[in-house]
Amino acid sequence: MNTVGAPGQYTGTGPARGLVAPVAAPGPSRSRFSAFVRKSADAGRLVVQPRMGFAELPVMREGLRGVRAARATAVGTITLDSYTRVNDHDSARAALRTGAELNGFPLVAHGPQATRDMLGDLAGPDFPIQVRHGSALPYPLFQAMVEAGIDATEGGPVSYCLPYSRVPLAEATDAWARCCDLLAAQDEQMHLESFGGCMLGQLCPPSLLVALSVLEALFFREHGLSSISLSYAQQTNQAQDLEALAALRRLAGERLGATDWHVVLYTYMGVYPRTPMGSFRILEDSARLAVRSGTERLIVKTPAEAFRIPTVAENVDALEFAAAVAADAAERPEPVAATATGLYEEARMLVDSTLDLAPTVGSALVRAFARGHLDVPFCLHQDNANVSRAYVDPHGLLRWARPGAMPLEPADTESVRPLSAQSLIEMLGYNERRFDREQLVRVRQWSLS
Repeated sequence: MNTVGAPGQYTGTGPARGLVAPVAAPGPSRSRFSAFVRKSADAGRLVVQPRMGFAELPVMREGLRGVRAARATAVGTITLDSYTRVNDHDSARAALRTGAELNGFPLVAHGPQATRDMLGDLAGPDFPIQVRHGSALPYPLFQAMVEAGIDATEGGPVSYCLPYSRVPLAEATDAWARCCDLLAAQDEQMHLESFGGCMLGQLCPPSLLVALSVLEALFFREHGLSSISLSYAQQTNQAQDLEALAALRRLAGERLGATDWHVVLYTYMGVYPRTPMGSFRILEDSARLAVRSGTERLIVKTPAEAFRIPTVAENVDALEFAAAVAADAAERPEPVAATATGLYEEARMLVDSTLDLAPTVGSALVRAFARGHLDVPFCLHQDNANVSRAYVDPHGLLRWARPGAMPLEPADTESVRPLSAQSLIEMLGYNERRFDREQLVRVRQWSLS
């Protein structure tokens, strides 16, 4: 038996829902978003969520209405456009005036009152809404969200700075501190999700994803927030993902105390399968992973992801498919053994050694990246050392090839191939090839039978 974590933690030998016991139980909710997730989890239902945003108010409202009517336990999403993410609100307003295409909802350009009116009777305790944005300097967005009565948002000082901007990490950290202070001052607190477990979408080993998610959650709590979620993105091996999610839950239970928290899993965020069957299979794997790991919320993707922005109908289809798979996984659990590669110990060491660098979490994060003590592989931001390297081994395990200055042990060097442009492309396409090829093999076998 491959045991992950301490007694009472998930052992990887059966379905995780109901078996995962954090060291400290989450505290009472001050947010209707987390209250909805908690109530659903207690009832044994996985909460599913799209990543959906449209520029026009009526279209965005109809999209949310479609999600609310889905045959699934779902929460709504408003994804913001690229202009709004970088605080270019004049360009967003000009696009609205001229009818130019936007790739999301321009919250600030529409204004808080228009957004509040759009949500109208849609948002509520039985259908909370999260805004997703991608901004390193999001204070104007947070002001608009507070005024519009939004239930939740996401991001973080590291996870929305290093991958998406050229903003200095110290500046982003100060901006996110102000945002957290703003939320903490509200009577009904907005829920805040760390994006730390999704750095670059792929090729960041799980121990660093877990550590960054926990560190950002501690940053949120340091600034007075009490309703938090921690993220993790599905990678290239389900057994390793089970170990990582168990490590994340254990560390959150140990470090967040009575904070109201839960875990959110992202369906694979890297190069996506291009066949419809392959894309539904990877979504199926993520839904089963969520149930097996005791995860409370799942961000889904659609078969359209490899080609274009999905429609409302495609989003709803994906939500309903994921919900049906999750229900099947809960009713007919299948034992899946988690790996036991020491992910918890690696993540804990990264968290503790980072916190030792400075008196506050924010300053510790800035100092850790300046020293290469935290180092995201293949991330080109000027404040990231970009010395560490990772690789996908023949079994699909995402491992460290070279940890740089991080206090980690590299993998067996005999199994690490020299990194080339071709090998990087092969690693990036690992899941695309695996799930598309799996379906082609099945079709071929069916045609020959």
